Formats: sequence, C-alpha cells, structure tokens
Amino acid sequence: QADVFIVVDTVQFVKRGPFGWIHRNRIRTPEGWYWLSVPALTKGKFTQSIVETRIDRSLPWERKHLRTLEWNYKKAPFFDEYIDVFREIYTKEWESLCELNVHLIEKLLLLMGITKPMRRTSELGVEGEASALIVNMCRAVGADAYLSGVHGKDYLDTGLFEKSGIRLIFQEFIHPTYAQCQPGEFVPDLSIVDMLFNCGPQTIDLLRGAS
Repeated sequence: QADVFIVVDTVQFVKRGPFGWIHRNRIRTPEGWYWLSVPALTKGKFTQSIVETRIDRSLPWERKHLRTLEWNYKKAPFFDEYIDVFREIYTKEWESLCELNVHLIEKLLLLMGITKPMRRTSELGVEGEASALIVNMCRAVGADAYLSGVHGKDYLDTGLFEKSGIRLIFQEFIHPTYAQCQPGEFVPDLSIVDMLFNCGPQTIDLLRGAS
C-alpha cells in the first residue's frame, strides 16, 4: 500500500521484546513454530544501532537456516519454485545485519511482484526520536501520509502529525488463513516464507485482501 518503503536502520538494535524481530523470524514446524535467528555481535545494551550491527561469523548459521527451511518445507507445494532463492542468499558470507535484511526484503518483494522504491534513514540523514523521527522521514521523501500498523495508535503522537501536515493512516490488517504443509492447527504471524512456500503466486493476493 505504500508508495515508498523506508528501512529505519539508525534506531537501536533490540534482541528481545516486541521489537526483537530485527535479527530473527518464525517459521512453521510440525510441532508448531521455530525461531530462525541470525547471530549478532553486540557492544552494549544501549549503544548500538541496527546499521552498526555486525553478524557473528564464528557460527554456521547460514547452513542451519537453509537445512531448517529445507526440512520443514520440502513437502510444501511451491518449495521447488523458491528454495533456490534462499540457497543463493545463504551462500554469501554476510557481515552486516542491515545489508542482509535489506537484501532479503528486496528479494521477497521481487518474488511477490512488488516494485516500490526503498530508502534507508541512514542514507536520508534524518534525525529525531519516536514520532519526530517518523515525521522527519516523511518530509525527507516528500510524503504527505504515513501508513502505520494498528499498534501505532498506542505510541504515535497524532498531534505532531497533524501539525506537520502529514496524514496518519492505520492499517487494519486481518491475518489471512491458508493451508500449511505441516499438520495441526493454523499458525499465524510467521515469516512471509511460509506463505510463499505454501501459496506461491497467490501470496500477494492474500496479503492485499487482508490489509
């Protein structure tokens, strides 16, 4: 739904909690779900931004990720169509967590046929905290509206957006259900790879119908 997608890479890297998705995501398994985590090197609790975060190259995480994907999705309807994309990604020796994430996002958007410009806050040179940072992001790319997840209602300063002349839109996302290749009840809120392996080209239509 966005005209421009901005990667916010200048904020603090967080390993756990509600924002602890920067270096990990969940996939489906026969037992339920499982975290795929990229090992990150940290300097301290409050001193490291996402763009500064390096990957721990001493651990064979790429091989583990790929084997886990292959093991859990080998029976998925569209496994053969997409697995080579991930095999190619995991053959590169990534040093920067941000570069890996951006590359993954670009590849996944391409697989779904989404062509939108992507910018980074580190390139835009914007500053600020919380809502002020978002307003400055919008100004930097000439945006007159900001599309937020529904939970943005809990922390965004709506008054600041109004004063800045930027329309605040909250996305009412309803998670779609679909057939998963593993047994048991449907598990929501997984990585997009789950939908791709199970739904293939229909993934983008399912997402558009839910947002």
